[in-house]
Amino acid sequence: MLRSYIPILILLALSLGMALVIIVFSQLVSPLRPTPVKESPYESGILPLGTAHERFSVKFYMVAILFIVFDLETVFLIPWAVSMRELGWGGFFAASIFLVVLTVGLIYEWKRGGLRWE
Repeated sequence: MLRSYIPILILLALSLGMALVIIVFSQLVSPLRPTPVKESPYESGILPLGTAHERFSVKFYMVAILFIVFDLETVFLIPWAVSMRELGWGGFFAASIFLVVLTVGLIYEWKRGGLRWE
């Protein structure tokens, strides 16, 4: 039984070894020339305002929730739609429950004002 896992373990070891070799090689070969421009934080070409310890606006989290709602819907509904005939009514009801949960999240987002772009 354990012999079937040997190729996976070999692949895992090779992947980790190659990642380690690449990291060590890049540290040995690359020149270290720090400049003020390289060490400054990058914010889309705009000079950073404030400190890095500022709190994020709640609007950021509302957009993140909105992204998760629509991203999860797409990621899980496409495979369901492809295999809908094999899943039968059980799959249909499971997907319906999933859509109800996502709809509740969308309604919550809507009520909290996450869909208003001001």
